[in-house]
Amino acid sequence: MRTRLTVGVLALGALCMTLVQATAQPAQKPSTQALQPLIDATPTGGTLHLAPGVYTGPATIDRTMTLEGDGQAVIQGDGHSTVLSVDATAVTLRGLRVRGSGDSHDRIDAGILLQGDEHRVENNDLQDVLFGIHLKGVNRALIKGNRVTGKPFTTGLRGDPLRLWYSNHNRIEDNHFTRGRDVTLTNSPDNQLLRNHFTDGRYGMHIIFSPRLVAQDNHLSDTGTGIVALYSPQLTLIGNSIEHALTDGGGGIVIRESDGSLIENNKVLHCTVGLKMDAPLAGGRQITVRGNHFAYNIVGMFFLGEAGVAQFSDNRFDNNLTTVAISAPGAGSANQWSDNRWDDYQGFDRNHDQIGDTPHDVMLYADRIWMEMPKATFFRNTPAFELLDFLERLAPFSSPHRVLQDPRPRM
Repeated sequence: MRTRLTVGVLALGALCMTLVQATAQPAQKPSTQALQPLIDATPTGGTLHLAPGVYTGPATIDRTMTLEGDGQAVIQGDGHSTVLSVDATAVTLRGLRVRGSGDSHDRIDAGILLQGDEHRVENNDLQDVLFGIHLKGVNRALIKGNRVTGKPFTTGLRGDPLRLWYSNHNRIEDNHFTRGRDVTLTNSPDNQLLRNHFTDGRYGMHIIFSPRLVAQDNHLSDTGTGIVALYSPQLTLIGNSIEHALTDGGGGIVIRESDGSLIENNKVLHCTVGLKMDAPLAGGRQITVRGNHFAYNIVGMFFLGEAGVAQFSDNRFDNNLTTVAISAPGAGSANQWSDNRWDDYQGFDRNHDQIGDTPHDVMLYADRIWMEMPKATFFRNTPAFELLDFLERLAPFSSPHRVLQDPRPRM
């Protein structure tokens, strides 16, 4: 009896030791395998559904196919090149986690490089990439619901979280871009940017030779400049929110020689300049600026260059340190104004029609000093300048300059 008891105790002890050792084993690392052989084994038009794990790149897709990761498949780059390249037609990339591109601007190292037409890139998460999603000669693609976070470099050394190069008729919507340089469109007409978010960058949107862009309901914050459009006529900028653009030029919206554009219902808050406009040469199509809200900017609007061909109506100006500034007398003088709301309007509305009884004039008094002498800008809004401006208004010792007149100011 005693022998059986002893044997039983020893067996129980051995079982407990086995359980303890099994529990103490370290967790298995996720499997790692090369992605390229799996792509090569996928037939044209097929779907490669990646199991959870880590797949090493770089890799290239050269045929029509679908690559899915359900948010749990990580494609890890080698840190020296583009992670995933597409050179085909109608490729779908969905639910992938892309990591670790190279850091060369010369090679344009990116998380995802697209070439060809009619791609769908949806719900992917890109991190630690120099350039995020790079469209190179791509038409009719959908880029939707992606998140891109750039490398932790200083702003000037970062790449673009989204870059379109000679790419037309693409739809970019509901993406989140963080810690990039610019969202850039170069020589890329007829694209749409809808409901995207971009924070912590240099230019929220950098539009160059890219006419007929539609940018609607985007949210740009904490960038050096919000939207910069150069030589890109017939733009449509509607319902965008631009906040805290205070460096790198500091404009909420900057338009240069982009005639025939519509700037409507945008909100520009706390920027160095709310709207900076360089009008096209004579003969250009009118730019329409209406229904926008410019508030808490250092300068609400700044005009430089030509006399202007813009129509301003139903805009609202609140709590800007300077409402309007100009580069020189005559800049913006041909712009047309009507039905705008001015927080510094000093007239009355005796007939209660919500329109001021007298026109609203924006005059330059002591402001002319810092506008015409850039070195004096440092003293703008100082007590000395405020006193000088008060004295100029009280008893002008030089003729003030009229910048604009709104004959129908809204109350």
